[in-house]
Amino acid sequence: MYLTKEVKAKIFQQHGGEAKNTGSTEGQIALFTHRINHLTGHLKNNHKDYNTERSLVRLVGKRRSLLDYLKKKDIVKYRELIIDLNIRK
Repeated sequence: MYLTKEVKAKIFQQHGGEAKNTGSTEGQIALFTHRINHLTGHLKNNHKDYNTERSLVRLVGKRRSLLDYLKKKDIVKYRELIIDLNIRK
C-alpha cells in the first residue's frame, strides 16, 4: 500500500506541525498532493481507468478549494506551501 500510517504521519509532521494535527489546511493539501502524484503515475500506465481519473479530478478540485482558502487566510503560508510542494499557479 502506498499510503501507510507512517507516511501519513510524516506528511502531517512536515506540513501540519505535528503528526496528530491532521486537520490543518497545510497538512491536508500536502496529503492531497501526495495522493494526486500517486494517481497520476497510475494513470500513466492505465490510461483507460476512468474511475481513477474521476477520483483524480475530484482530488484536484478539493485541493484547489483548500488552496484558495489558505490564500485568503494567510498568503505567506500559501506561497511557502506552493514552493515546497512544487504546485503550479
